[in-house]
Amino acid sequence: MHADIATQTLRALRRIMRATEIGSRQLAAATGLTPSQLLVLREIDARDAATPGAIAHALHFSQATITTIVDRLVALNYVQRQRSERDKRQSHLRILPDGVAALANAPDPLQMKFTDGFGKLEPWEQAMILASVERLSSLMGAQDIDAAPLLDSGLIDRSEPVWQVD
Repeated sequence: MHADIATQTLRALRRIMRATEIGSRQLAAATGLTPSQLLVLREIDARDAATPGAIAHALHFSQATITTIVDRLVALNYVQRQRSERDKRQSHLRILPDGVAALANAPDPLQMKFTDGFGKLEPWEQAMILASVERLSSLMGAQDIDAAPLLDSGLIDRSEPVWQVD
């Protein structure tokens, strides 16, 4: 009985890992973006004049990670950096038409599905899931691994999607 529950739990974890992988592939095929790049692009789009610091704070990413991701978005012609008129040390990020098109073509990422579904749960269910996942992390010796709140298996600030699309 104990082994059956352990096997079922491992299967559920594997399904989550596979869903993350499939979502990343779909996103890469549609937009050429990684999940973290899409999150940053969406956050820039949601703001009138976003600063890298505000984006980093909103997404709980480091400033260095945001810089790397924004460099990639600028190279793709999805985002433009503009120096602040008041403070030349600060830059503002604006989404460009190609970035708007990429957002329109992006499949509904797993991150959004999770956030929407999780938000509909009762607070006690949310707490139970968090406690269970934290415990799983501990059982697997992963409690000390630094991780952003992002459903993606690759490096957060990688410039290219990991998955090659056939």
